[in-house]
Amino acid sequence: MKLLERGAPSSGLASPAQPPWLNLLHTTGRYLVKTMAIVEMDVRKLRHDPTELLTRAVQPALWLLIFGEVFSRVHAIPSGGMPYLDFMAPGILAQSVLFIAIFSGITIIWERDLGIIHKFLASPTPRTALVLGKALAAGVRGLSQAVIIYLLAWLLGVQLSWNPLALIGVFVLVMLGAACFSTFSLIIACLVKTRERFMGIGQVLTMPLFFASNAIYPIVIMPAWLKAIALVNPLTYEVDGLRALMLGKGAVVSASISLLGLDFAVLLVTTTALICIGGLLYPKVVV
Repeated sequence: MKLLERGAPSSGLASPAQPPWLNLLHTTGRYLVKTMAIVEMDVRKLRHDPTELLTRAVQPALWLLIFGEVFSRVHAIPSGGMPYLDFMAPGILAQSVLFIAIFSGITIIWERDLGIIHKFLASPTPRTALVLGKALAAGVRGLSQAVIIYLLAWLLGVQLSWNPLALIGVFVLVMLGAACFSTFSLIIACLVKTRERFMGIGQVLTMPLFFASNAIYPIVIMPAWLKAIALVNPLTYEVDGLRALMLGKGAVVSASISLLGLDFAVLLVTTTALICIGGLLYPKVVV
């Protein structure tokens, strides 16, 4: 909180004119410091209660251990020539990130009730910095799930790629996916303003987002109407990128999407747009 409220000391003397690029650099640095203050505040909560991350990992673990193992023996879903468990593991990582991020917006309702939001809004911190900080904090939670899913997939015999560049790509995609859906969650919280309505909407959205993607089956087997939904679903692009990077097959198995750069671009553009919208709606949570 002190980082958010602290301003530059004034000496009472006029400072010499600075070049525009230096002013921009200084402004950007202050913006990032305020953003990281929000991230640090949320990560500190995890240090006090790390059990949240473990309990969140139970559901994706069950999907891999039960659903994945069963369907690996049924051979009912085409998986592009790879074992179905390999095909499914990146989708379950994306699912885990989605389930954590989509409910993260409820924290701003709690913070409003505790009066914390009012202090944020009274500070000179840009609203988008507040939203971006929440988004990055959700990304940290998502990375913890990535570690658990990687470990579990390795124990189950999934042929993972350990290329350092691929791991960095997975890191970035998990952060982008978590930021995207947590910001979407924050926007919903700003609009509904009550915990009960938020939880109801969150539960309604999670499964459609998950099943209207390529997480557990390829796009090519979907009916036309579901393909159209999948192609505008950010989760599809997150899964697609994770699948290409985690498995190291050199090819994306979703026939409708073939460029890894497209996956990053869609998530980045979507997340940026949602952060801007979230910055506009953030003050409405107290109205």
